[in-house]
Amino acid sequence: MQVAIAYSEPVQQVWLRIEVPEESTVQEAIERSGILRLFPNIDLDAHKVGVFGKLAKLDAKLQPGDRVEIYRGITADPKTVPRRRMNDDDEDDD
Repeated sequence: MQVAIAYSEPVQQVWLRIEVPEESTVQEAIERSGILRLFPNIDLDAHKVGVFGKLAKLDAKLQPGDRVEIYRGITADPKTVPRRRMNDDDEDDD
C-alpha cells in the first residue's frame, strides 16, 4: 500500500511517497522511507508523530493513503517576534 511521510525544517521540507506492506505501523513506514538517514537529528523517542494532523503512536497501524508526519519543536526567535505589552489587552476594558 502507498503512504506518505512528511517532515519539515526551517529551510527544507520533505514529502516522500513510499510503498509499505499491509498492516505496517507508523514506525515501520518512517524507517522504510529512509528519512532518518536524510535527517539524522530526528529522534523518534523525542519527536512526536501523527497521521493527517492527529497525534499517533509509533505502533499505530496505517491505512492506504495515510500521511505520516514527524513533528519538531517550534522555536521562536525573539528578534523576529514583536513584543506585546502586558497591558495591551486591558486598554479596551474601560
